[in-house]
Amino acid sequence: MVLSFFKGGSGEGDLDHIFAKTITMLGNARHSFDLATLALLTDAGASAVEADIRETDERINSDEQELRSELVVHVSVKGNADIGSVLGLTLVLKKIERIGDQAKNILELSVSGLSLASRPNVDDMLTQRQELSTLFTEAANLLGDPGADEDAISDFTDRANATLPGIQEVIDQCMVSDQPGHEVVPLAFYYRYLKRIVVNLIGVVRSSSEPVPLLDHHEETDI
Repeated sequence: MVLSFFKGGSGEGDLDHIFAKTITMLGNARHSFDLATLALLTDAGASAVEADIRETDERINSDEQELRSELVVHVSVKGNADIGSVLGLTLVLKKIERIGDQAKNILELSVSGLSLASRPNVDDMLTQRQELSTLFTEAANLLGDPGADEDAISDFTDRANATLPGIQEVIDQCMVSDQPGHEVVPLAFYYRYLKRIVVNLIGVVRSSSEPVPLLDHHEETDI
C-alpha cells in the first residue's frame, strides 16, 4: 500500500506533515504545468503566466529544501530506524522538484517567443495536455491514500507508461523531419519535457510504494 513502508518506522505519525506538504508540492507542479502548456499551445502567451510559474517554481524549490532539512533532523533524532522512510521521501521530493523544472522549461519555450498554437493538430495536443494533467491529480490522490493497494498503483503506472510510446514517436519524427528547424525543434523539446514529466510522475508513485533498493534502477536521468 502507498506510503505503508514509510509509516512502519519508529516515528509513525511524525512525518505526516511532510507527506501533506509533499502532496501540496505536487499540486504546485501541476499548476505550473497547466499554465506553461496553456501558454505554449494557445495564444495566451507567456506574459500572463510567467511570474506565477516562476514564483511557484521557487516555492517548490524552497519546500523541497525545507523538507529535506526536516528529514535530516528526523534521522538525527530517530536514528536509523526510519532511514528507509527518509530516503524514500527524499526521492519523492526530488522527483517533484524535477517536474517543476520541466514545467518551467516549457514556459521558457514561450518566453523565447515560440508557440505551438498554430499547429494543425493542436486540438489533439491540448487533449493530451489535459490527460497528462489528470495524471498529476491521480498521483497526488495515491500519495494521500494510505489504503491504496498495489492494483491501483499498477493501474496508474500502466496508464502513465502507455503515454510514453506516443510521446517518443513525436520526438523520433522530429529527428528525421524535413520541416524547418524553427518548427520541429520547439516541438521536439516540448515532447522531451513531457516525457520527463511522465517518467517522474511514475517515479513519484513508485518511490512511495516500493522499498528503496528497488527504486531508480531504470528511470531516465534528467540532464
